[in-house]
Amino acid sequence: MHLVDRKTILSPKNGMNIYRGCSHGCIYCDSRSKCYGMDHDFEDIEVKRDAPRILEEQLRRKRKKGMIFTGAMCDPYMHIEDELQMTRQCLSLIDKYDFGLAILTKSCRILRDIDILTSINSKTRCVVQTTLTTYDDELCKILEPDVSVTSERVRMLGTMRDRGIPTVVWLCPTLPLINDTEENIRGLLGQCVDAGVKGILCFGFGVTMRDGSREYLYGKLDRHFPGMKEKYMEMYGDAYECRSPNNGRLMKIFRAECERHDIIHGTNEVFAYLNQFTSETKQTTLF
Repeated sequence: MHLVDRKTILSPKNGMNIYRGCSHGCIYCDSRSKCYGMDHDFEDIEVKRDAPRILEEQLRRKRKKGMIFTGAMCDPYMHIEDELQMTRQCLSLIDKYDFGLAILTKSCRILRDIDILTSINSKTRCVVQTTLTTYDDELCKILEPDVSVTSERVRMLGTMRDRGIPTVVWLCPTLPLINDTEENIRGLLGQCVDAGVKGILCFGFGVTMRDGSREYLYGKLDRHFPGMKEKYMEMYGDAYECRSPNNGRLMKIFRAECERHDIIHGTNEVFAYLNQFTSETKQTTLF
């Protein structure tokens, strides 16, 4: 861990990243890619000094309230959060200033802050998101070694549902020749249905690879799936978008199951859902 000084926490589009880097160790992580210009070891977490103070200053200056987004690049609930509680402090400020929240995490540490999430959702709007990649917890421990396993995340989604907090699942990535099976996808979709998720994001079944993330993934494939790296190199070369050979069939299953259970699944529809901000509606109902 190391501290850095920054002038802002929120991007122009209300994206919030308190941390940079990650300790979760997901073997497919795109955030490792060289294009993001990270100048330190990925596991040496960069922490924005005085993040809550800076966030409060930015929220005070906002002329229009809306959703705050966090978790797209670096998980807000990585291990260091246990000690620093930067995410909790920032969520408290989002609650205090009546903004909404769309938060993405692979960690059940988020349950620690369910009191704040419930409060935000009661006044404005809170959407909790998580990534699901494999129905098999043992395979999950290989693909995502230091996060909550799939079954734990699914239980977390159920807890959010019981609190009235809507949820969205990112059904990605799917590693070709590893977890791109009908059994896996149907298993994950069944868990989403049981957990009452409102939407599922799926950009197609496959994985993306760039300089930096490709080398890390290949190293892990060599360790856990001997011979798989060579198959990937033959199938995809230096391609960025690496579609599963089963993509067409799996997409048909995905769309059919989502439509059957009234789950929002069009990419534009899901992102529109995440961007909805309803403070005016909720405030009106109070009087």
